[in-house]
Amino acid sequence: MTKPRDYGEEYARFHGKPAEIAKRAKRNSARAEMVKTHGKAALAGKDVHHKKAIRHGGSNGKGNLAISSVHRNRGWEKKR
Repeated sequence: MTKPRDYGEEYARFHGKPAEIAKRAKRNSARAEMVKTHGKAALAGKDVHHKKAIRHGGSNGKGNLAISSVHRNRGWEKKR
């Protein structure tokens, strides 16, 4: 019989790490910056794309952010 999932433990193990929280905070602040610049309607159903990824030393500066479709930004086209 399969053991039921412990979602609290999974969250603490994967999403509760300080490094993961910091990355999520950077992504959220990038989106907030784009909402200020372009408005909520422009981002409806879209993602904020970092031209140079945060993990590769990119920033949340205006020159590094762009609006793209969810499909393109999350790499589904690259997996084909």
